[in-house]
Amino acid sequence: MTDPTSPDASRTPAPPFAAPAAVPSPAAPAAAPTALPGAHRGGYQRELTAPLDIVVQSQTEYPSVPWQPPATAPVSPPVQGAFSGWALGFAVAGLVFSFFVGWGFPLGIVAIATAILALRRPLESRRVAVWSIVLATLSIAYSALWLVASAQQAGMIN
Repeated sequence: MTDPTSPDASRTPAPPFAAPAAVPSPAAPAAAPTALPGAHRGGYQRELTAPLDIVVQSQTEYPSVPWQPPATAPVSPPVQGAFSGWALGFAVAGLVFSFFVGWGFPLGIVAIATAILALRRPLESRRVAVWSIVLATLSIAYSALWLVASAQQAGMIN
């Protein structure tokens, strides 16, 4: 026999695939030896989908801060370029439409009227309004050329 206090006893190798020793958990009670697999062993006190206990604090527990409206309400800036942008859109659409057919002049007329309204407003872009008038006039001229050429081919104009 060997002495357990001898240096050779501490050098004994452990088996290569030894299972770790089971450490009992202090939180979970020990299971009964006859418990079936999947049986409740304690630990959880409520179902997983049970409602939680919610504590609602009353209004008096929060500090009281009276609401005050701002001294000056912020003024949103006016929309800039509304009429001039629409005028430019109508002018470009009328010009594109007048390249293909002569009945695009109403879009040019609407573009000129909208551009004149844009020139009378102080916050509109004058440059965009002037471009709208130029392109709308050009679209009306192209539409007029289409209508004159179509009338000549139909024999209405000699």
